[in-house]
This record gives sequence, C-alpha cells and structure tokens, in this order.
Amino acid sequence: MTRPGTATDAVDGVIPKTVVEPSTPEEVGAMLELASRDTLSVAARGAGTKLGWGAPPRRVDMLLSTSRLNAVVAHRHGDLTATVQSGASLAAVNQQLAQHRQWIPLDPPFAERATIGGIVAANDSGPRRHRYGPPRDLIIGVEFARADGQLAKGGGIVVKNVAGYDLPRLMAGSFGSLSVIVTATFKLYPLTTASKTLVVDLKEPRDLGVLSAAIIGSHLTPTALEFETHPLRLLLRFESIPAGVDQQAANAAALIASHGFSAQTVSGAEEDALWKQHEQPVWNGTGAVVKVSLLPSALAGLLGTLNSQVGPANYVAAGRAGLAVFLVRIDGDTAAQARAIEAIRSTLHVGTGSAVIVRGSAELRAQTDVWGPIGDGLRVMRAVKRQFDPVGILNPGRGPGGI
Repeated sequence: MTRPGTATDAVDGVIPKTVVEPSTPEEVGAMLELASRDTLSVAARGAGTKLGWGAPPRRVDMLLSTSRLNAVVAHRHGDLTATVQSGASLAAVNQQLAQHRQWIPLDPPFAERATIGGIVAANDSGPRRHRYGPPRDLIIGVEFARADGQLAKGGGIVVKNVAGYDLPRLMAGSFGSLSVIVTATFKLYPLTTASKTLVVDLKEPRDLGVLSAAIIGSHLTPTALEFETHPLRLLLRFESIPAGVDQQAANAAALIASHGFSAQTVSGAEEDALWKQHEQPVWNGTGAVVKVSLLPSALAGLLGTLNSQVGPANYVAAGRAGLAVFLVRIDGDTAAQARAIEAIRSTLHVGTGSAVIVRGSAELRAQTDVWGPIGDGLRVMRAVKRQFDPVGILNPGRGPGGI
C-alpha cells in the first residue's frame, strides 16, 4: 500500500513525501530497492513512540510503516524462543505468548504501544532490565532488509553461542540507520506467579549509593532495583514463586534495616499501581527528557550535581539504580535545558557514560548535540554504516553520532 504523506505522518514536523505499508518482508525489500535506486531518504516507523529520538530529519522521502508486519511467526514454547514480526506491539506479543505462560521480559516506556522493531532499534528497556537485560541481551536472531533491498538473516532460532559477526546485537541500538528489521527472534522466560516490592524513603543521593551497593553486593536477586526523585526513594522488586518472593523480601527488609532505613512492602493492586506510575512523572510536562548512562558508583554524585546546578524544582528523574541508566526531565526554557544537559555531560567521561536527548524541542536540538560526545567508537560506527548503507538512505543523520 502506497499513499501520499499527511500531517499525521510527520516525523519531527517533517511530512514524508510518500508512506508505504508493506505486508511482507519481500515488499519491504522491494521498497528499499526502489529507494536505493532513486536515492530516497527512508525512515521506518512502527507505533511512532520513538520518532522524536535523534536529530530532526532534513527530509523524509519515504516513510516505511511496519504496521502490517504484526504477526508472531513462531512460538517454540518447548525451546523458550519466539520469532516475531517487527510491527507487532510488545503487549500483543506477550499476550499471545502468555498462553504458554511465557513472555519477552521487556517493559520499556509506552510498552502497550511500542513495537518490537522500535524497541530493538532503540535497544529500549525498563525496570526489569536489572534482571533480564536490554533487548540486545534477549535477541538471538534477526531478519532484516538491507538498504539495497536484499533480505538477510543473522543469528538463529535457538539459544546458543556461535562464532562470527553478531548481527542481532548489531541491529539492537542502530536506530534504523543500518537496515529495516522485519523479524526478531528472542529467548523467552516463564511468567512468574508472585511479586512484592519494597519501597525505601531516602534523605539524600548518598543514601541511594550506599543502599544500592549493599543490595548489589548481597545474595538478593531482584528483578528491578530502581530509584525515583521528589521524594527520593528506592524501589526493590522480587518476582518468582510465592515462597521465594516472601523469603527474598524478608531478607531485603533485614538488609535495609541494618543500614538504618525502613522499607514498606507492597503487593497486588497497590504494587501494580506503583509500577505503572513509576516513570510517568518524567514523561509528564513539556520539559526535555534525557537518557543518562554512567557507572553505578557515579550515580549519587550526578544526582548531587543536578540538585546543586539545576535545582530540585527544575528536574525529575527515575530509572535503574543498580545499572545507573535513567531518564531525567529538565524543565525551564531552552537555554536552561541546554545548560543542564551540559552540566550532566561535564561529569561524564567518554566511554564511561552518556546523556542522550530522547525528547526535546527543535530549538534545543538545534543548539545541543542530541547524542553528545561518542569518542573513538564513532569511527567504527561510520564504517559499519558505510558497509550496510553505502548510499546513505536509511534514517540519514539521525543515528548515533549523526550517522
């Protein structure tokens, strides 16, 4: 299906000349072959939850929608793997996998709408990343259309280690700049039967660092170890069988008490509501949203920097306390947002951390590099881009480092 682009199809305010909605991988390849021949810029779209990531496009000649590629191709429940088309929503896929009490353990923002292709392309994840890892750790196979229209595959359909070029992991986090993903194969996990969350109120960022380090250094196995600000608190979640959850929660409460803190334990509907609201304050409002990654030992110091240089009234943050990967919303005018982002980046060393704008006005992204310093890795990324997309038609200028 091909039609002219409209305002509702706009990518960061840029209306595509043409929207194509292929229904098979072969049709995706045919569209890319045409685009490559005529040097048309192509942006791939699933549900559109991440179209604002990256620098604003200069133009979009072809918007390639994956909405009609939305099937679970195969669920090998005996092997705990599944192959899924890229346009399927994570929520719909997990609903189908749940028939055999299995799931893809990803819980990124907007998980009810976000598609498999978009989640993989952005390597996006949520609180359960602490236990299960990001998409890059869960994907074991991928089928994709190259820029020249040829279909290619990497990885496999079983969980094993193989020698060679790891294409599935390469596609995870490529932001649509290397190929258009048409299917992805994941290793699955059994659904758990019980869950409890401990909530710990903290006074200052140093408390967060001390308590997180103690939990990580213990024998506890939480599925999520999170923090949120205003008020500052730590969230510790356990999911397993009932007896295991009860024992882990009791051991965690004792550890927390030994460090001079007290924990409130929640479960059931109250726990569901807690996690549903956990990261919402970051996305509420109109401020810029930045994804920050750094060494866990540096998390408390960075929160202290935000308090002193940005001010508690001008930001809100939430994310992985154990992994030091989190989102922060920065309020104020464009100049204030740019200063805050620079303050964050000034505390990070290239190779040990990053601060990427995932939501921001066109004015902010014109003034401030979306990705920030990347270092020597950019040279390798550009070489990979040339290998996969020599004409430069796939999401040009919007990938990491502007590739």
